[in-house]
Amino acid sequence: MKIIGENIHIMSPKVKEAVAARDKKFFQESAVRQVEAGAWALDLNIGPQKKAGTEILPWLVQAVQEVVDVPLSLDTTNLAAIEEACKVCKQQPIINSTSAEAERLERVPLIAKKYNTRLIALTMEAEGIPVSAEARVNIALEKLLPRAEEVGLPITDVLIDPLVLTVSGCQQYVPECIEAVRILQVAGDPPPGVQVGLSNVSNAVPNEMRPLINRVYCVMLMGAGLNTMIGDPLDHQQNQFIRIVEQRDCSTSLGQLLLNLYDAVAAGEELSQDAVDFSDPDQLAIWKTVQILLNKVIYADSYLRV
Repeated sequence: MKIIGENIHIMSPKVKEAVAARDKKFFQESAVRQVEAGAWALDLNIGPQKKAGTEILPWLVQAVQEVVDVPLSLDTTNLAAIEEACKVCKQQPIINSTSAEAERLERVPLIAKKYNTRLIALTMEAEGIPVSAEARVNIALEKLLPRAEEVGLPITDVLIDPLVLTVSGCQQYVPECIEAVRILQVAGDPPPGVQVGLSNVSNAVPNEMRPLINRVYCVMLMGAGLNTMIGDPLDHQQNQFIRIVEQRDCSTSLGQLLLNLYDAVAAGEELSQDAVDFSDPDQLAIWKTVQILLNKVIYADSYLRV
């Protein structure tokens, strides 16, 4: 699993303060921590930054590149800022993102081609995000990928994002995203890359519950074929879940359960109750989490206590 580190994000008050103060040390320390924890790339989310973006994003890129040598994901709606940042990136950058909305789809792939970047492409239109996996895949096949081909962007540089939404309030979307990831594995020869923003699944969930939901959903998405995500590389337990799946480590009962979950999703099936030791609190929590992620049980903040 390639993790694009999510921890430099303007929604964090500390990040917002550091941007305002141009605190280079803050961003460099964050970048080093994420890369040392296993991040393959780093997402630099500065928000819209309509006025100062063309100064902030290149400054941030250069600051981070002084201490780490990884691809950088340029995360802003300010396309002028993205262009300026592309000019100073040492490795092939990632533009985050375009959608199928007409204006974005017209402009963003052209910038990606001009600067030889990867491009995250969201399966949403002006009307919003469709519920079904098939509808999301159709947006990729009928709009996103044809536009990339039209401008000469290699399909191998396109990362389709079928859009993870929160289990709190948008629960019906959660299993559909898993199916969209599965279908996209065969959507071309070669197929496009597929990536998601993992932690979106637990937005609006109490903070203490978020990591478990993220970790279990990560295993399920891996079962569907996912190998790139924007997530928290500092979640060491999440990284253990990933390691267990990738190394097929069944040396513990928890590891065996995670492999059973991964294999069930890979086969298009559901995790069997027979695979779960319900006397083990950790296994029980994973089972309950799987049920809400599959939309089998209605999510509530108290779901682990029921």
